[in-house]
Amino acid sequence: MTDRPLTARGAATRDRILEAATREFAAHGIAGARIERIVADARTNKAQLYGYFGNKEALFDAIFTGSLERIVNVVPIDATDLADWAVRLYDEYLRRPDLIRLATWARLERRPAGHLVDDTDRLDDHKLRAIAGAQAAGLVCPGDPFDVMALVISMSMAWSPVSNVYAATAEEPRETHDRRRTLLRETVRRAVMTT
Repeated sequence: MTDRPLTARGAATRDRILEAATREFAAHGIAGARIERIVADARTNKAQLYGYFGNKEALFDAIFTGSLERIVNVVPIDATDLADWAVRLYDEYLRRPDLIRLATWARLERRPAGHLVDDTDRLDDHKLRAIAGAQAAGLVCPGDPFDVMALVISMSMAWSPVSNVYAATAEEPRETHDRRRTLLRETVRRAVMTT
């Protein structure tokens, strides 16, 4: 892997590889993803892919880490209103179904139990502190902050692309999504909020 700064052209190639690989890994998982399809989709070659990322596993790691960071940045937690956070997560899963699929493949192929990522790679410390602070203020029900967070995230995924009941899409009628948002907001509010 290269450590030198990327040219504009190199950065564009790297970005195309990441976009193509995101689609490939989301659709086929780690084991099923094919480098040949990624480089064809990215309009590049294996040498460039390996030069930027080293190997297929490292490429998945780069994409998966980026997806975790994206969800944290795009849908920041508001522990004083976990119901709204759940709805914003629901909306992000509609916008970017690939993000939740990547997490599911990581769960299936890498970590069938325990935390989804190593402790050193977890990005939930600030979420847990925020929930603990809201609990201390009497806004969120008592309990382990991680368990509260896991419950809210699970509820937000009820209609996600990996639901074993029903996978929603952004193409469904707005009224359908509004109905689900209302139900999700009220259910989370009743389950974990105290006010």
